[in-house]
Amino acid sequence: MKSRNMTSIYLYDDNNRMLMLYRIGSRAIKDSYIGTAGGHMEPDEINDPKACVLRELKEEVGLSEDDIENVELRYICLRNKLGELRQNYYFFAKLKNSEADIKSNEGNLKWFNYDEIKTLDMPHTAKYMIRHYIDVGQFDNKLYVGVGNPGKVDFTEMEPFE
Repeated sequence: MKSRNMTSIYLYDDNNRMLMLYRIGSRAIKDSYIGTAGGHMEPDEINDPKACVLRELKEEVGLSEDDIENVELRYICLRNKLGELRQNYYFFAKLKNSEADIKSNEGNLKWFNYDEIKTLDMPHTAKYMIRHYIDVGQFDNKLYVGVGNPGKVDFTEMEPFE
């Protein structure tokens, strides 16, 4: 089985809004809404998903780590898509200046209130992950793991231990 390792970052502000990208022309997903930026890991990033997501943020929207705060890996989701194991690392961070004019070379960026996001067309694991984040994850700082199956993604907290 082949695998595809990807990262995404979801930028939010103090007004319960998230900057979502309507991605157009991706080879991995249909045209739909996803996080602010993201993409495939380069070979040297396999053990450092944060480096990947920060590189993608810079390449796709021109933002660096200095433009955001509280960057946290919050979800890792797995899905078997027709024999390809897809592993997604989902990061969240606060955008320091939510009034900045931010553009993407991957599609159209738009701010959404949290209650609007649940209705957007998204890839399978992203759709269930963002719903979980809005209902549960935004209120804690836990790391969750999700396993995707038809019509659902099951989440569990991943606790550190020896």
